[in-house]
Amino acid sequence: MAKAKAKSPEQNVIDFIKKNGIQFVDLKFMDFPGQWQHCTYPVSEFSIDSFENGFGFDGSSLRGWKNINESDMLIIPDASTMFVDPFVEAPTISMVCDVYEPATKEKYARCPRNIAQKANEYLKSTGIADTSFFGPEAEFFVFDDVRFEVNQNSSFYMVDSSEGRWNTGRDEGPNLAYKPRFKEGYFPVPPTDSLMDLRNAMVLKLQDMGIHVEAQHHEVASGGQCEIDLRFQPLLLAADNLLKFKYVVKNTAREWNKTVTYMPKPIQGDNGSGMHVHVSLWKSGKPLFAGNGYAGLSEMALYFIGGLLKHAPALLAFTNPTTNSYKRLVPGFEAPVNLAYSQRNRSASIRIPMYSSSPKSKRVEFRCPDPSANPYLAFSAILMAGLDGILNRIDPGDPLDKDIYDMPPEELKNIPSTPESLGAALKALENDHEFLLKGDVFTEEVIHAWINYKINKEIKPMALQPHPYEFHMYYDV
Repeated sequence: MAKAKAKSPEQNVIDFIKKNGIQFVDLKFMDFPGQWQHCTYPVSEFSIDSFENGFGFDGSSLRGWKNINESDMLIIPDASTMFVDPFVEAPTISMVCDVYEPATKEKYARCPRNIAQKANEYLKSTGIADTSFFGPEAEFFVFDDVRFEVNQNSSFYMVDSSEGRWNTGRDEGPNLAYKPRFKEGYFPVPPTDSLMDLRNAMVLKLQDMGIHVEAQHHEVASGGQCEIDLRFQPLLLAADNLLKFKYVVKNTAREWNKTVTYMPKPIQGDNGSGMHVHVSLWKSGKPLFAGNGYAGLSEMALYFIGGLLKHAPALLAFTNPTTNSYKRLVPGFEAPVNLAYSQRNRSASIRIPMYSSSPKSKRVEFRCPDPSANPYLAFSAILMAGLDGILNRIDPGDPLDKDIYDMPPEELKNIPSTPESLGAALKALENDHEFLLKGDVFTEEVIHAWINYKINKEIKPMALQPHPYEFHMYYDV
């Protein structure tokens, strides 16, 4: 008896729609800075041909994209990314899309997902490895109330959380205390950790989408800082999953009448939200970072670290891409700003986790990034920097196993550090981006578009805006 021919992923989507009474298809895609956008179609407008012909939209209205005179674009869904959207009342499936030029049917150069796909292809072309695994740890804050306003004559923000230590004296009718002390929110049990049920609800929705969750817990800061750890995945899937993760976390919080932010530094004087990124390379199903070198690393892994350290100032233009990012990366505080590597030592910007001796668990942890990053661009840039280190045999130097925060100034001055501002990171990217151009992964046009967007849409407006703290310091001059 002849074996039945396996159905294509596209046909599986069509069959799922019919079998489950799906009424709408929601197509999600990424703008240049890193936010999901979407457009929704009744199922009557969707067919198997949609996976080839796509749907048109106006790209001129999206941040960092087309000019008005060349605005027509196409989105084509990736059938492998389908999930049932748990936040929409009518039965709806969602899929992640690639963005194409309609005239040529080529992928759009500024589409972040396209850049990640090209990074994968470049990795394979080098012969070094066939898969790069990424495991991001994106921290976030859960707030109960957020207000902000910026006008010509006024500016303010206010965030609040029932967990905030600043609320120990507030009349809450009654105030039940149990509010984490500043910098002491790591791993307390309930009732101090009041968000366990909310995080569990988030995890259950993520699991329903097929996303592998390893753990969830409260984080260091007071005021509702949390973390949910996702299992490492190949680069493109890891980036797709991170966007699904943000979507689930934000919308689940909204269902609970709370709000989530991945802004790196929303609270002064307490820990900001980072996104430590774990990376490893594999070939033919075998891990390549395990060896007999320092911390059980292979020579390849050490060269990968060398590439990260050499290009870190430029990398941060993608991994820490907001002006707010650099309020977390301040010397002497919680974030690792010194460009060094170490086993176990969390004060180094690159750490080699030592939880397990298994070769499969051997990886490099880059601790500078934060969750404001566009994951397609950030992961691709990290991979390209590491590959440059391998191809050019870049020596990372000696490890730094001392506690950097306790080192005397005369020793510390010899350790390079991260840029002090987004402007400095963009300048580093302008001066050091040849490693990103290999394999046409990033292009000169993409690099300069990113730099210009960040300068004109974020740095300059911020520079022109008086800050409330300036009134505290300077009003009486």
